[in-house]
Amino acid sequence: MKIAINVVLVLIIVGLVYLLIDSIQEPIEFQAEKERRSRVVIDQLRDIREAQRMFRDIRGVFSNDFDTLIHVLKTDSFNRIALIGDPDDPTGDGFIRDTTRISAIDSIRAIGLDLDNLPFVPFTEGVRFYINADTITYQQTLTAVVEVGVKWKEFMGPYADPSYRKYDYRYNPEGVLRFGSMNNPNLSGNWE
Repeated sequence: MKIAINVVLVLIIVGLVYLLIDSIQEPIEFQAEKERRSRVVIDQLRDIREAQRMFRDIRGVFSNDFDTLIHVLKTDSFNRIALIGDPDDPTGDGFIRDTTRISAIDSIRAIGLDLDNLPFVPFTEGVRFYINADTITYQQTLTAVVEVGVKWKEFMGPYADPSYRKYDYRYNPEGVLRFGSMNNPNLSGNWE
């Protein structure tokens, strides 16, 4: 009887040790995975922001959908304007504007953007970033604005449950990781 009680106590101790280790390990794993996944998604958002800047340089506005964004960046060109003349000429009459067109896809390749995977959220099966673009009046000036983002729950996988908020009070699976704003000309990300 004494041996049976000792075996049961050992099993209870092993179970409690397992629960203790698991309760310590889960928040550590959550934080590590949250950091890893958010870092990759932020890198993708930075690439999209750079692609939108290039699109704006070509068209003067931001793209409202990824298909147009990708098509224009693959097929259109940037204008490069060079002023040739004497910089000391006070009248500026001697300046000549020389406009050269540079293929956008060459610039895309130079910085290493993967246009084909640009719309897709990492760690998901084909989920796309939402994208909104428009022109607003800001301080009495017509200004192009854009907002691109994704909800945390879309890319957090098994950690998309709101119960993980207990490990990080700032974590909200319904919150959005994004850059830009539809209310003012701002391309900053909410992670910066």
